[in-house]
Amino acid sequence: MSLFGNDISPVAMDVEFQTKDRLRFKIYDPNSQRFEVPLKIESPSTAAADTSYDIEFINDPSFQLKIIRKSTGTVLWDTSLGDLIFSKQYLQITTTVPSTSIYGFGEHEHPSFKHDMNFVNYGMFSRDQPPTTFANLYGVHPFYMCIESDSNTHGILLLNSNAQDITLSPNPSLTFRTIGGILDFYVFLGPTPENVVQQYTEAIGRPHFPSYWSLGFQLSRYGYDSLDVVKKTVDRMQQYGIPYDVQYGDIDYMERCLDFTYDKEKYAGLPEYIQQLKKDGMHYVIILDPFLSKDEAPGTYRPYELGQEMGIWVNNSDGITPAVGKVWPPGDSVFPDYTNPRTADWWIQMCVEFKTVLDYDGLWIDMNEPANFGTGQYPGCALNDLNYPPYVPRITDNSLAQKTLCPDSKTYLGDHYNTHSLFGWSQTPPTFIAAQKATGKRAFVLSRSTYVGSGKYAGHWLGDNFSRWKDMHMSIIGMLEFNLFGIPLIGADICGFLLDTTYELCLRWMQLGSFYPFSRNHNGEGQTEQDPAVFGAEFAEISRSTLLIRYTLLPYLYTLFFDSHVHGNTVVRGLMHDMDEVYVIDPKGWEKRNQNFLLSVMKKGARSVDVYFPEASWFDYYTGDEVPASWHRKYVSVGAPLNKIPLFLRGGYILPTQAPATTTTRSRLNPFGLIIALDEQGEASGSLFWDDGDSIDSIEKEVYFLAKYTFSEGQMRTKIVKNGYRGVDSLIYNTVQVLGVTSRPNAIVLNGNVIRGEDLQYQENGKLTLQISVPLTEELNIILQ
Repeated sequence: MSLFGNDISPVAMDVEFQTKDRLRFKIYDPNSQRFEVPLKIESPSTAAADTSYDIEFINDPSFQLKIIRKSTGTVLWDTSLGDLIFSKQYLQITTTVPSTSIYGFGEHEHPSFKHDMNFVNYGMFSRDQPPTTFANLYGVHPFYMCIESDSNTHGILLLNSNAQDITLSPNPSLTFRTIGGILDFYVFLGPTPENVVQQYTEAIGRPHFPSYWSLGFQLSRYGYDSLDVVKKTVDRMQQYGIPYDVQYGDIDYMERCLDFTYDKEKYAGLPEYIQQLKKDGMHYVIILDPFLSKDEAPGTYRPYELGQEMGIWVNNSDGITPAVGKVWPPGDSVFPDYTNPRTADWWIQMCVEFKTVLDYDGLWIDMNEPANFGTGQYPGCALNDLNYPPYVPRITDNSLAQKTLCPDSKTYLGDHYNTHSLFGWSQTPPTFIAAQKATGKRAFVLSRSTYVGSGKYAGHWLGDNFSRWKDMHMSIIGMLEFNLFGIPLIGADICGFLLDTTYELCLRWMQLGSFYPFSRNHNGEGQTEQDPAVFGAEFAEISRSTLLIRYTLLPYLYTLFFDSHVHGNTVVRGLMHDMDEVYVIDPKGWEKRNQNFLLSVMKKGARSVDVYFPEASWFDYYTGDEVPASWHRKYVSVGAPLNKIPLFLRGGYILPTQAPATTTTRSRLNPFGLIIALDEQGEASGSLFWDDGDSIDSIEKEVYFLAKYTFSEGQMRTKIVKNGYRGVDSLIYNTVQVLGVTSRPNAIVLNGNVIRGEDLQYQENGKLTLQISVPLTEELNIILQ
């Protein structure tokens, strides 16, 4: 019996051996249909014959389920710790876990990537909530990864969208509680952290493949308040030559915060200015909110009137009258129900039509938790079990209606009680289609609210953070977590959104943010300007130099996103993905995949950082110096003057580079290079993916170039795996750097020809630099003799 009554008996459990490394078990009411998340995860018609897991199931005298890793006997899931509770509005299950190395669960802010297991509680229910420690934030991701004591790793998803919470206990154990739906678990056996993410994204949907330009630096501000201020900002960025691809329009570009309008007074000439930006090789992204004013004069606001005609709104509990709340637009607002196919048609139509007004390149969807400035819609939430359930998970203010709609509101898929946290998730696919249809190019969509599978259609930023050193630290943890969640296009508002930033904080944040997968400086209304050109020449030059590193490495970052889209890999990840000895990520150190190791300064006034170097070859990006072996497996102090962020390359990898420029439009025409960082065995490997940067389905249509590089026994070989993109015909390699060369070569042979002495440089630290001119379509073969 549960504390909250309405217990359901019997309950059924289905177990599916879906793949060798994926298991599903689903606990549900066999006599009554309950809400299930409409995410399609392929369920094979026949059970996998050879699995890496075993299960043990007992139902007498109480419910027990064990999931065991065959290769080691490790018990990954064991419910024998506590009884299953399954009632109408309260479901609970507890499991032991094989170690305290737990990562994931979101969206939350917490002080370390590895979770504290000392009876910590996380509520999950999407909310318009600036990042606050342990509070439920914009998205819901009931997925965790556990690194077992022998370094094998597994992941588990609870596919449930109702308000829920999780307790992490030191036994160690996890207790899941949710107030609706079913208990639908998916188990991913890994056995490496990277394998877990690959298996997870295979199930929920691979991350989308972003346009190349969207990996450039981006600039935004809520409160430019006029086109003149935007122009001044762009002009000073260009004056200092700061790399910069994307300018945003926040809601102040709109007429009175109305979607699908622009302010023809404060932003007079905006359509023409967007065209000018495009001529300069830049792109423009607009914000759209998910609610519309219902109180404009009849005949003056077509988006609302067409929506009303099509009947697309979230309705009150009667299922007929639209739910009415108060948000940014004047008057009152209604809320499109994106779970309704008719709403998707309406939204796509509105976005495509607006493209003829403002020639945007991408769409930024905000406030889609959904946000509402009151507690429920007018006139308030009725006293019933949906609005006030017997158990409220541990969420902010213990309210399901605060800053959103009443749970008994009706959507196409059912009660808002069940679908609330799916609002942003359901808005994202039609926005993706709209952007693709409007531009004829690869879609760029940035969403504040996310759920399991959102990465298939959108990137994410970490919300309305604060201009504080703590928030910069927290952004690394959030970025790592969203890579686990299958949303690798992730970053935080550089320099902070709320509060005024400072010179030093913003400079250090620009250095860190230059390496976010999604790199955007954005701040809030009323805060001081914080673009990297506003602080003067010294700040601008330091920001410029760091962004030039980003742009130099963009071919590498783009290749990582190709691997993420095709194979489900992470783009940014903690060291524990590769280093068995490291379970707790250094709060200042993280990797862009496994080749770059970045150390960010997190304290005011600091001019050095303490960093742990795992056992491997590491090279200073700036000098090519190899990290001494005496630094391995310990913390050492690394210099971090104000004008530089420490950056190290791990041996064993080959990174493609390209001469940078102030936009990707220009840089994409420049020569390529390779950085070859050798491991202890003198070996390395890497790859380069290249296409036109923004065409739809270039991978599926095989209109791309893919080269794989290997270095061993003093020789680098190239294999062109795919040569289907003719845009590479005009591109060349012009530099090759080899790090970790143990002695000066007697001669170097490039594709059968000895390189002249004036075209090579060998430094005593083992850095070899070659100046070459070889077409990208020619397979590079370099021999060090």
